Amino acid sequence: MKHLTQQELTAGLGKILESPKDKGTLELIVRRPGTDQREILDEGQLDPAYGLQGDNWLTRGSRATADGSAHPEMQINIMNSRVTALVAQDPKRWALAGDQLYIDMDLSPENLPPGTKLSIGSAVLEVTLPPHTGCKKFAARFGRDAMIFVNTGVGKELNLRGINAKVVKAGTIRTDDVIEKILV
Repeated sequence: MKHLTQQELTAGLGKILESPKDKGTLELIVRRPGTDQREILDEGQLDPAYGLQGDNWLTRGSRATADGSAHPEMQINIMNSRVTALVAQDPKRWALAGDQLYIDMDLSPENLPPGTKLSIGSAVLEVTLPPHTGCKKFAARFGRDAMIFVNTGVGKELNLRGINAKVVKAGTIRTDDVIEKILV
């Protein structure tokens, strides 16, 4: 598949900027049972201790912790579905981005600053501080220009690569669930 150029990616920014701010939709749930493995789910279980049940977050660990254990603030990776649709170009390629949840919602720090709580199904997530950035795999799958698009300038300002979150209330989530900011 041909990767999009910077110009083609930038042309898609208008649609991304139309993402809902307060109430979005869960478009895709992806469990990663092992390295480079993806399972598309219609329904998933979120748990504060394990993240997405059956995902390898806990066992995979993280380079962001001193001991290599799973980073508690990087339990759930979320990407804007409009960005994913643009860079992947084909819905069958969305899961290659490597995130667990793909939502139609504005993920900018202005809209969802760290500490924001989101209800989704019967679960609650909390947006966390660590940045979510693209990696070599993202660039290999979607192109160098896509990596630059999501990680620099406007892309970084809008969290186009996505955000990290943690589960604060266990529950069941389903594709097409409404996601809402919890106002306190």
